[in-house]
Formats: sequence, structure tokens, C-alpha cells
Amino acid sequence: MNFPHNIFRDFTVLSIPLKNRFRGIDYREVAIFNGDEGWSEFSPFLEYQPLEASTWLKASLEAAYRPWPKRYRELIPINATLPAVHPDEVPEILNRFHGCTTVKIKVSDFEIGAQLVEATLDYLPEAKIRLDVNEGWTLEEALLNLYDYNLRFGNVFEYIEQPCKSMDDLKRLKRETPFKIAADESIRKNLNSEMEILNSYADVAILKWAPVGGIEAAHDLASRIGLPVVISSALETGIGISQSLALASSFPKLEYACGLGTVSLFESDICEPALIPQNGQLEVKKAEPVPALLSKYRASTERVEWWSNRISEIWEMKEFREGSDWE
Repeated sequence: MNFPHNIFRDFTVLSIPLKNRFRGIDYREVAIFNGDEGWSEFSPFLEYQPLEASTWLKASLEAAYRPWPKRYRELIPINATLPAVHPDEVPEILNRFHGCTTVKIKVSDFEIGAQLVEATLDYLPEAKIRLDVNEGWTLEEALLNLYDYNLRFGNVFEYIEQPCKSMDDLKRLKRETPFKIAADESIRKNLNSEMEILNSYADVAILKWAPVGGIEAAHDLASRIGLPVVISSALETGIGISQSLALASSFPKLEYACGLGTVSLFESDICEPALIPQNGQLEVKKAEPVPALLSKYRASTERVEWWSNRISEIWEMKEFREGSDWE
């Protein structure tokens, strides 16, 4: 397979340690490259197969070669993101998200999750809480857990993100619990499905720049879904986060804080200043990597070859080439 060097200029693969284990990983591997419109990032998680990863590649190419759309704001409100950690670690982690008053907490087990909610409210008594379950509950678990969360904490929850996988289960939760439901996996894992029915089982649409295929694709999804959107990250570096900020700024109406502060979970960004929130916000601007940080986090030759082969395989896929501008 021939790697398209002329398209992926200054191609660099990085391996960046995380401060806390997140999504089951301790290091984040990403590829960045340069195009006519600046730097872009290709960073589907390692287990993603070529077809799913091809959507991320479309997003990264759009970012590298197409100008940003019209922007309606220059500052984006940001939520803090709390991994599944020991409650004693909560203050230190939330302190990285300067000024953020909305906190998304990764939860599975009720008791552990409740301890994290308590620790968060001890640190930020007025915080708005989002629980992110990542499809981890059955309907029965969701009904019981959400009843217990409501009984224990009352009206502190802004929404519950993807508590169940099944659309029928989400519909029932929406009917039978007082919580707003946000859809994440239901969207990005079913991009070709009938999105117009989403409002029957969700109140909020989580859109992620790369997993949905880029800015243009995100707007198409949003228009079909017809729900308020939250722009969230897929654990990108500042290069990818800058694209997500551009996406967030391109919506005339933005009702919720966005989940774009996740560079705070890295040992370091590769950009300076790092794209970490200040006063609960991030500025919309193009990001460029710092050579010294690229050298520090440069991946091994074997990993560069792995990522090059991954892109080459997608590049040759019929599903990627059909309707593509890339020849």
C-alpha cells in the first residue's frame, strides 16, 4: 500500500501519557499532519476497525483542506470531565478545569458513582452534574440507579448520557424518569440510521467532530436530529480540540457547555498555550504543535508504520473513495 505523503504533510505520530487512566488507556496515540488550511488530527482509538476509522479520516481531511465555517462566538463554555477515580482525587482533577461549573462524571457502579458525585459537590456545591454511562446499564439497572440518584441528590443532574444501548430502553427511561437523556453512541455508531426519530428517546444530541465525520457532517446530523447539541471531544490533542471548538462556534444557538476540556487529562498538550479551559471557557482559534513537544512525545518507528498502514488501508477502501474528493 502506498501512503499518500502529498496529502498528509509533516505526518507525525505521537504517544502522550494520560494523568489518569481514561477509557481503559494510559497513553493516547494520535497522528497529526498539515494541509492547505493548517494542522489536523487523525486519532481513532486503536481498536476501531477501518470502516469506523474512515469517518474520522474524512473529518481530519476536511479540517486540513477546507476553511472553517462562519463563527457565531469566539469563546466556548466548557464542562469538566471526571474519570472513574478514587473520590480523594476529585479536587485535584477538577482543579485542572479552571472555572468550569458543569462536571461530566464517568459512572458504572451506583455506589462508586455516588461517591464521585458527592466529592464533586463538596468541591463545587453549585455544580451542574452530567452522568456518562457509555451504554453500561440494562434498563432495570438504569431505572433503579436513576431512582437512587434522584433520591440521594435531587435536581443536580443536567442530563444522563447514554445510560442504555437499546433505543426502546432509552424511550422508557425518558418516559419514566425525571432526567433528560443525552444520546452519544446512539448517534455516532448509527450515522446512517433514521436520526429524525432521536427526539423520541433523547433530549440532547452529543456530537463529536471526528467520530461523526467532520463539521459539515455534524451540521447535517444536527439538522436531521432537531435537538439541542453538545459538542464533545474524543480525547484529542489541542489540534483536534481546535476543530471541535470551530464546530461549536458554528452553531447559532449553543445551550450547553461543551465537553472540550479533555486536554486537561493529558500529561501535556502538544500546543502552547495548551487548550485547557480558563474561566470555564476556551477560545476558538487554530492550533499549531510545538516542535519540542512533538519531539518529546514522538512515537516509535513501529508505531509510525502502524498508523501509516492504517491510513493507507482506509485510503484504498471502496467505502471511503465513493463520493470522496480525494483521488
